[in-house]
Amino acid sequence: MQVDTQTPAPQAIDLSTRTIKRKRNRQLRISLLFMAPAFLVIAVFMLGPAFWSVYVSLTNMALTGVGAATPQFVGLDNFVHIFRDSEFLNAFRVSLTYLVFSALIGQAGLGLLLALLMRHRNVVFKSVLGAIIVAAWVIPDVVAGFVWSAFLAGGPQSVLDPGLLNTIFSTFGLPKHAWLQEYPMTMVIIANIWRGTAFSMLLYASALESIPQELMEASSIDGANSWTTLRYIILPLIRGAIGTDLLLITLATLSDFTLVYVLTAGSNINTELMTIYQYRQAFQFYQIGYGSAIALLIIAAGAILSLIYTRILRVDL
Repeated sequence: MQVDTQTPAPQAIDLSTRTIKRKRNRQLRISLLFMAPAFLVIAVFMLGPAFWSVYVSLTNMALTGVGAATPQFVGLDNFVHIFRDSEFLNAFRVSLTYLVFSALIGQAGLGLLLALLMRHRNVVFKSVLGAIIVAAWVIPDVVAGFVWSAFLAGGPQSVLDPGLLNTIFSTFGLPKHAWLQEYPMTMVIIANIWRGTAFSMLLYASALESIPQELMEASSIDGANSWTTLRYIILPLIRGAIGTDLLLITLATLSDFTLVYVLTAGSNINTELMTIYQYRQAFQFYQIGYGSAIALLIIAAGAILSLIYTRILRVDL
């Protein structure tokens, strides 16, 4: 009777499997050991403040008065007060308007348009235009705010500082305007579009490069016009990039503070975002608990909108 010496015994297979598992477990433990400092930093500087903010939002903690000396647990009272606060509801309306027109329509729409226009242009044109657009994106928010303040400064009665835009208008015989006083929301929306369009443009340009050229050539041979190609070929293929862009610019716009605050000094109720309102409550009126509750609602709004984007676009972000 012959024995097949090529087939390993079950005991050998089991031993080999246990050896492989031990090696993998050992490698996993070593990996976790090296990643432990990173996890510790995340826990201390990210998760720690997050949990602390949740706790503070449930108290009447303040920087002055009784709430500073002996803060007490008040449960959901801060959140109930928020939804009864007409000033917060106004800030929510302003933030939603700012988000829709400056981010979803302005940055995303203009970014996609610029990416499409630059797709088949020569390298010199793309480099020059891209550099100009990206330059607005890389400068700090404070600098961008002061640039736009200088551009929109002055008014009909201003002599010492007429502002660049009013100077241009005067050259062509057009009337001057106090832009930030007469059209505050329109001006901050335009400034934010100028500030953030580059990100959307770069993201869409990268997504457009991944579209197979054969599909574009086939659609052209079949007689599809530009709109049909955009609707049925380009947009479905870059749906993931659209979802990513909407998600990121929504979160960035909801947390926007510096640009609008520099332009309006936070004093115009027509441009008071939720972030500015939260800042005033926490650091001007010293209501830390109430301000923390507003901050959590801003985060929740971003999360809800992100879920809506993924549902509508049916993308896995």
